[in-house]
Amino acid sequence: MVNFTDKWEVDNICFTSRLLVGTGRFENLEKTKRSIEISEPSLVTVAVRRLDIPKDGGGGLLNTVDWKRIWMLPNTAGSKTPDEAIRLGFLGREIAQSLGQEENRFLKLEVIADDKYLMPDPLGTIKAADYLIKKGFRIFPYINSDPILATHLEELGCATIMPLGSAIGSNQGLKNLENLKIIIEQAKLPVIIDAGIGRPSDASKAMEIGADAVLINTAIAASERPELMAQAMKYAVLAGRLGFLSNPQYKPLKKGELSSPSKGIPF
Repeated sequence: MVNFTDKWEVDNICFTSRLLVGTGRFENLEKTKRSIEISEPSLVTVAVRRLDIPKDGGGGLLNTVDWKRIWMLPNTAGSKTPDEAIRLGFLGREIAQSLGQEENRFLKLEVIADDKYLMPDPLGTIKAADYLIKKGFRIFPYINSDPILATHLEELGCATIMPLGSAIGSNQGLKNLENLKIIIEQAKLPVIIDAGIGRPSDASKAMEIGADAVLINTAIAASERPELMAQAMKYAVLAGRLGFLSNPQYKPLKKGELSSPSKGIPF
């Protein structure tokens, strides 16, 4: 077995897992906890708007996850306007700091005014990102798979780029593969493919094309046995990353080609 260590960084913070997981849609807190423990993600997203903050120090998502071991990624999910996202961003930073992550400046920025298809608002995202970056946040912007928008957000000072694979919660996989490849090719920031990954093969494919990481929620939470799906996603991400790093030399052929030599065989 190859001794393999693969690290990546955001804002000079080093991570060893290239899997991020979300905490929505789980049947109960125990399944949430077990899935996180099994998948061993680098970051866990928490939708600030939907947090049920316990007053007695017990129960609730915030007291379910070991935040000394896992980096929190507060999320502005549910925001329809830049102003809503900005307010949730500041609240998310306070929550992370209250859990002992005093240096945590990360924020997953979502601005979604589209109630039908849940597509991110590019102008609203840029407006909110510009303001929050100036206030010291390290922004993880959730965007459509638009290479030009990705470039603008990189120039603005975002910490990562988070293009969607397909619509949130749709489990459709990577529906705009060529644009994702362009974003990965051009970006000087980590690219985290977010939304739409429904199967381990989708996660592996995202890593094979060179993504730095993937964020997965619904595929794990909505499966009949989320703990098994969490483990499957963990290994799918690793397999895809290893495949990318191996620098495969295959090319599509119109016919079969022998893998063994036809000459020089001694029998």
